[in-house]
Amino acid sequence: MFYPQEMSKIELVLPENQIVPVMEALGNSGNFQQIDMSHVSSEYQEGEQIGQNWGAKASTFAALERRLRTLLRKLDIDEGTPNDKTIPPITNERMIYRWIEGFELQVNELILDIESEHKSEEELRSFIRLLQPIKEVDFELDRLQNLDYIFMILGIGPKVGLDRLRTSLSRVPFELLVLDEYDDQAVVLLAGPRQNADVLERAARSAFIIPLRIPEGYHGTPTEMIEAMSVDLEKLEQQIVGQQGEIDQLRKSREHQFRQIFWQVRKSNMIASAINRFGKLRNSYLVVGWMPSEQVEVLRQKLKLISEDILFEAVTMNRNASDSQQIPSSLQNKGLIKAFQSLVTIYGQPQYGEVDPSILLALSFPVLFGAMFGDAGQGLVLTLLGGLLAGKKIKSLRSASDLGVVVMLCGFFATIFGILYGSFFGLEDLIPPLWFRPMDNIMQILMITVTSGIVILASAFSLSIFNTVRHKDWTNLFFSNHGITGFVLFLAIVGLGANIIAPNLGLPTAVFSWLAVIASIALMIAEPVGRLINKQKPILHDNILMFFIQAFFELFEIVIA
Repeated sequence: MFYPQEMSKIELVLPENQIVPVMEALGNSGNFQQIDMSHVSSEYQEGEQIGQNWGAKASTFAALERRLRTLLRKLDIDEGTPNDKTIPPITNERMIYRWIEGFELQVNELILDIESEHKSEEELRSFIRLLQPIKEVDFELDRLQNLDYIFMILGIGPKVGLDRLRTSLSRVPFELLVLDEYDDQAVVLLAGPRQNADVLERAARSAFIIPLRIPEGYHGTPTEMIEAMSVDLEKLEQQIVGQQGEIDQLRKSREHQFRQIFWQVRKSNMIASAINRFGKLRNSYLVVGWMPSEQVEVLRQKLKLISEDILFEAVTMNRNASDSQQIPSSLQNKGLIKAFQSLVTIYGQPQYGEVDPSILLALSFPVLFGAMFGDAGQGLVLTLLGGLLAGKKIKSLRSASDLGVVVMLCGFFATIFGILYGSFFGLEDLIPPLWFRPMDNIMQILMITVTSGIVILASAFSLSIFNTVRHKDWTNLFFSNHGITGFVLFLAIVGLGANIIAPNLGLPTAVFSWLAVIASIALMIAEPVGRLINKQKPILHDNILMFFIQAFFELFEIVIA
């Protein structure tokens, strides 16, 4: 609870024919962190291939995974999660390749047909909308393009461009009729002498008028065209429904198979990528990685069942070792504290030898939130919403269960403080306060808030100093802004601030002032002193003037923070 899990370094030497089952066992262990050993290889002649080309296999499976993910998206099938850890990896990628290719052709053909028909449907709807204003005209539209003396353009464009159109045609005879308007568009009929056809077309383009192109196969008056298009539109809709039904049927009948093969390919990709990072010996492979010590014996027994020829070695790592910062950490919190673990990892993963601050966050975060929020009504709403998320009642939000626990606890403490403050949905006079009303006691709530902040920061400094002592990092212990010097400066500033706010406390101002000055100087010279202690050169990267300018601004930043 207070530290990351104890880790062990695992080293395996295994024959080539046991690679895949061993990799499955490592993957199913749940917490094996592999170390890349691909640089380790036995000597072999140039051009000689040791074992299978797992890098090429990983690339192949990665490409198949991308194609499957695209296929799932087109069929509106979610990837889901594997229900069984024993999903077998792919042994014949060529067969899977052909399987995917066959379904890609089938699905893509259906989707292209549907997209094409949707496009035709939209074109017909647009054309019918354009024809509606002139449907009473008893004139064959296809003859408009063949008039001997008059040139006509029937089209649609933005209403704001009509004035520009009239201006650009001011020097030639023309007639512009606005047949219909909707939103910011207008259906227009532009007519003029055929000898000015080029001028009329350029003017229409400059006004963003899109000419109406009569689709092939449609003739007659506007009414006749609308009737013919309506019949074809109904046929298109039926075809789209039928093809969409084929896709739905394919999805229903193959959904489980698609998802199963996707996870098989994904697992095979992960296995091949991991094997590609193994050390390659003449007839065997070297596997190195980390895992929690409590899982080592279980893994040992699993590997024994696979083969007696696997060499297994596990070394438990000391938390206080000098190189513990190089060891990966795995947090082991359970219950309510686990929900706050994700908040900790947002800012960074605690190192192997450090204290896990999750429990401190679990104790302080909801209480401080409740103290700041402090509303019984809204707190109850948050509690109910958090409980709904934490209970995993909504399938699509099950992954947010940890967030639900955080929201529920924050809502609970907001409710408690709301009762203490006498606040219910922002109403301050509905229920009597059990403690005090914040709006009537601004200074009191301000002092409580500042004091809480000081306590939390002091706790954080203490944890940082404790971690530094465990790592025996003496330079950072004494000179870091998170070490003893930074803590002294923090306490000095707190003491000086307290003396200004409450001079009757009688705190020794001179002592705090000298502590602040000494700590500030120590922080300014921390870097060169650290390099001097560790015998690193050069002691100063720049000249002394630039050093003090940079150190001053760094100190200023530390004080503000």
